[in-house]
Amino acid sequence: MTDQVYGLHALEPLLAKHPEQIFQVVFCEGRLNARQQALLDLAMQLGVRVQRAPKKVFDQLAGVHQGVYADVAAQAAYTEADLLDWVAKTTDPLLVFLDEVQDPHNLGAILRTADATGVTAVVVPKNNAVGLNATVRKVASGGAESVPLVVVTNLVRTMEQLQQQGVWFTGLAGETEQTLYQADLTGPVAIVLGAEGKGLRPLTRKACDYLVAIPMQGQVSSLNVSVAAGVTLYEAVRQRQLK
Repeated sequence: MTDQVYGLHALEPLLAKHPEQIFQVVFCEGRLNARQQALLDLAMQLGVRVQRAPKKVFDQLAGVHQGVYADVAAQAAYTEADLLDWVAKTTDPLLVFLDEVQDPHNLGAILRTADATGVTAVVVPKNNAVGLNATVRKVASGGAESVPLVVVTNLVRTMEQLQQQGVWFTGLAGETEQTLYQADLTGPVAIVLGAEGKGLRPLTRKACDYLVAIPMQGQVSSLNVSVAAGVTLYEAVRQRQLK
């Protein structure tokens, strides 16, 4: 099976790190700009097949393709068993659980931040949530290739299994009195974020060990889920560096 990855932001890190996953890179016919030419040169240097295609082919792609796409090997689906094994073998894992996040741009942005902050894995439910697709991979700018995305059947059951392995779950909820900066995000920790607009579902909220809020000083009542993930993950990084 193959997936399609498009755009320079997604393809540059993929080609640099995992050229073996790429079957071919296709460039739009016509003159290439400097970044496109550099990507083409690298692909040829690495022995990756390069093709040219007319503009009408690219017009059929969803999203901003930047004149290039690639056919790549479909990523193996990571499972709950993989996740439990990684946590058992990792000192102080940092996880992100997303409760029915459905916007691919948000998932892509979270994967990109997860890569930057050293997250062990991002976990999403099988139903009512976006999975890995071309838009996610493009927005992630390489994060989708470096951070495992684990799809589980039952998010709460997985949380409970990880709690038995010593992982503490901190959920983001705007109405709680405890702030993010009062929370202990060192040690084995999972950050739990809810869906756009709806927040955490009641069962997911109940399964969390702690609920914290990001302090809001202005008129806006909440942050976009990917922004909230970024704020929270960098606070976790800060605390872990001070430990």
